[in-house]
Amino acid sequence: MPEADSKTRQIAARIALSIDEGVLCKGTKLRSLRAAATAYGVSKNTVVEAYDRLIARGYVEARQGAGYFVTGIRPRAEDSVTARQAEAVDIATLLREQLEHSFTARLGEGRPPAEWVEGSVLKSHLRNIASGQRGLFEHAYESPIGFMPLRETLSRILNERSISTGPENILLTIGANHAFDLIIRQYLRPGDVVLTDSPGYYPLFAKLTLAGTRMVGVRRGREGPDPEDLARKAQASGARFFFTQSLAHNPTGGSLTLGRAHEVLSIAEQLDFMVVEDDAFGDLMPASAPRLAALDQLRRVIYVGTFAKILSASLRVGYVAASPEVIGNLVNMKMLTIVNSSGYVERIVHTVLNDGHYRHHLKRLNGRIREAQSSAVRTLRRLGLEPWLEDVDGYYIWITLPEGVDDIELTRRAARESIFLAPGSVFEVDRSVGDRGHLRLNIAYVGDPKFADFIGRAFPTEAKLVIASRP
Repeated sequence: MPEADSKTRQIAARIALSIDEGVLCKGTKLRSLRAAATAYGVSKNTVVEAYDRLIARGYVEARQGAGYFVTGIRPRAEDSVTARQAEAVDIATLLREQLEHSFTARLGEGRPPAEWVEGSVLKSHLRNIASGQRGLFEHAYESPIGFMPLRETLSRILNERSISTGPENILLTIGANHAFDLIIRQYLRPGDVVLTDSPGYYPLFAKLTLAGTRMVGVRRGREGPDPEDLARKAQASGARFFFTQSLAHNPTGGSLTLGRAHEVLSIAEQLDFMVVEDDAFGDLMPASAPRLAALDQLRRVIYVGTFAKILSASLRVGYVAASPEVIGNLVNMKMLTIVNSSGYVERIVHTVLNDGHYRHHLKRLNGRIREAQSSAVRTLRRLGLEPWLEDVDGYYIWITLPEGVDDIELTRRAARESIFLAPGSVFEVDRSVGDRGHLRLNIAYVGDPKFADFIGRAFPTEAKLVIASRP
C-alpha cells in the first residue's frame, strides 16, 4: 500500500473514531487543511483525501467558504468496526483530540497551571535578554552540542546530584521528547525489543511504535520498577534498552527507592542493557534523591532532563547527560535531523537558572504542589476514590476506580460534559490486557466542582463504599 494512501486511511480512521465515541460532536468544525497537515505531518492533499473519505462515509460535510463539519450521522456498522480496528493500537488518539478542543475541567492535563510556572521569573528575563548589550542575535550558528554557558550550569547542577560530569558530557535538546527521539533514532532499529515502565509515559510509547520497535512493559510498583519482572523480561527478550522515570513518575507520582535503584542497575549489569533515565522533575526533587545516573556515573545510564514542566511548556529546552561516546553519537544525529537547537531559548534558560529568583520560584512551586497534593487526597477520599499513593511527587496522582468501572468509557462520558480525564490504560504498554481501572489526575485540578459533580453522578454509592473500605 502506498505510504500516502496509508496515511490517508489512518487520519480518516482517527477522526472517525473520535466521532463514533462522541468526542467530536455534531456541528464541530474540523481543523483547517493547513492546520491538519501540520498536525499530522502530511501534505494538504493527503488531508483533503482523508476528509473526502469521511464525507463519503457520512461523517463530515463540507460547507463552502466555512470548512468541514461533523454531521452527527452514524455510519454503517461495518464502517465503524473498520475505524475501531485501525485505531486499536492508538488509544492516545482520543487524548490528542481532547487536548485540541476546549475543556472547562482539565483533570487529565499533563502540565501545571500556567500561573504556577510562568510568573515574573520569566517575564523580566525575556525583557533583559532581548534588550541586553549582546541581545539575542549574536552567534547565529551555535555549536550543535548547545550553548556552552548553559551546559556549564547543568554540569554544576548534576554534580550537586552526585552525577559527576562536565559540559562536554551534556547535549542540549528541544525538550525531553527530542532527547528520546535522538536516542531512539541512534540506537534502535525496527524489530528491536525495548523495555519500558508500565504504566509509563505514553508519548514515549508512540515514538517507540513509530520506530518499529517491540515494547515490553515492566511492572511499575510503589518503589520503582519490579526487579523480578525486569529481570525475567530482559532475559527472555534480549532487550538492549530500558526506559524508566525514577522520580515523580508519570503517571503514578511515585519515586524510586535507593534499594530498588541498586537492584535495577545490578540487573542491567548482569544482562547487559542500557538504561535511559527520565528526570523531568529533577529541579523539584532533592539533590540527594535516588537517581540511577548517580549510582552508575553514566556508564550504562543515559540521563534525560527538561525544563518544560518547571519553567514553561513553551521553553523547549532539554538535555542529555551521558558518556563521551554516546554524546558524540547523539550530536551527529542532532546535526543530521535538525542541525541545531535554539540558542535564543537556551540563553533564556541559562539566565533564569543563574538568577537568585529561580530558587525562590522552585520553593514557591514546591509549596503549591504540596498544598494541592494534600487538598487532592482529601477531595478524592470524600468522593470515595482511592489514591494509589497518597504521598506523591510532581503533578500527578494515580487513582483506583471502583470495580467494574471502565476507564475509557468513563473518559468518554466525561468528555461529553467538557471534562478532560486521562484513562489509565493509555499509560499501559499492552492495552489489550492492561488494567482498565485507573485514572491519572493532575493535582492542581482535582478540586474543580465539575469533577466532583460528575463523579457523584457517575458511580453508584455502593461502589464508592466498597473502594473506600479497601486497605
